[in-house]
Amino acid sequence: MGGALILTLGALVYPSMLGVSKVSSSPDLVIAQTQWGPLTEGDRDFVVKVRAAGLWEYPVGQIGLQKGTTKAVVTASRHLVDGHAALDASCRKIAPMLNITLPNIASPQQEGFVTQLKSESGKKFDSDFANILRMTHGSIFNTIAKIRSTTKNTLIRALADQANDTVLDHITVMEKTGLVDFDQTIFQQTTPPKLPDADLTPPPPPAGQPQVVLTPPPNATSSPLNIDGSTGGSGGGATPSPSPTVG
Repeated sequence: MGGALILTLGALVYPSMLGVSKVSSSPDLVIAQTQWGPLTEGDRDFVVKVRAAGLWEYPVGQIGLQKGTTKAVVTASRHLVDGHAALDASCRKIAPMLNITLPNIASPQQEGFVTQLKSESGKKFDSDFANILRMTHGSIFNTIAKIRSTTKNTLIRALADQANDTVLDHITVMEKTGLVDFDQTIFQQTTPPKLPDADLTPPPPPAGQPQVVLTPPPNATSSPLNIDGSTGGSGGGATPSPSPTVG
């Protein structure tokens, strides 16, 4: 991943889209007609982004459960694990229905966030944890709204509903730690750097590799989408889960 990905908080910079590069430059291009409505390149990219987000934020939540030194940081960690396990299950449900290939590991930049937080402890861990996660969730929030307001695919709409609730919940619990530097956070999430696509793109899984599953916690309160595979078109076919209420 390279040393450039492991930085002090003051030097951290974040692209939009949670560190995932666009697969294409034509997000409005329809790539498939499905029983749940047309699927665009932007819709497909959104599912990949949600999956990639969970592949690094879920383990960061597990790290926070072990390293967090305040009740608020531990609570935020529980929300990460709970929310992303449910979102990941939804992605794994709808991806084969829409013929979308999901990654098994996050982008190199996202993996760099995990590596950085693994190396830290104490108050520095708490602060970097809260600020990194607040920045990345803030950067994806507007993207979710755009997908939700423009997609014509009912499965993508349902996933966007669930993602919106989960991301807003995660933004809120990060802010409740009292550790977020809002000036720095807002500047960095709205002024993304131009990084190589190789740093921002999760690699496709090798052929035949088993799919990584993010296991829900024993006390999970978030649920994946309730999908009826036989229902399509404007009739729906997917019911979003309630907002996470862990901790």
